[in-house]
Amino acid sequence: MYYLPQEIEVWYVIPAIRSRIARCLIEDFDASYERVGNILGVSRAAISQYVKGKRAAKIKLPKELGPKIMSTCKLLGKDDTKAVEEIDKLLNHIRSKNLTFSVCGKLKEGTLKDCNEVRFTNGNYRKVG
Repeated sequence: MYYLPQEIEVWYVIPAIRSRIARCLIEDFDASYERVGNILGVSRAAISQYVKGKRAAKIKLPKELGPKIMSTCKLLGKDDTKAVEEIDKLLNHIRSKNLTFSVCGKLKEGTLKDCNEVRFTNGNYRKVG
């Protein structure tokens, strides 16, 4: 089945970015679940699922994104109106740098299985290799 790159981002990449930002804000900046939900525009329950690894758990974002996510967390800790803009910047960074991330099929015994490396290439997300 063919998916538009925007669908891949909405279903997989954006939730994974929100998950990383949520965990960063909670663990590193002592923000409450409610505050993080308000910042990211999702429910407190969604934040709980991000933190517990029940939502967006089947995607591993590239390590190179870590410093950018930390910068985003620092900014959102001060100005909680910039989440959409910051997530868009992260998406653009993934695309422009052709960063590779893993999308996995099964979660078994706490580890991800059946993973595929994916990269934005020639206007679409494609399996690497």
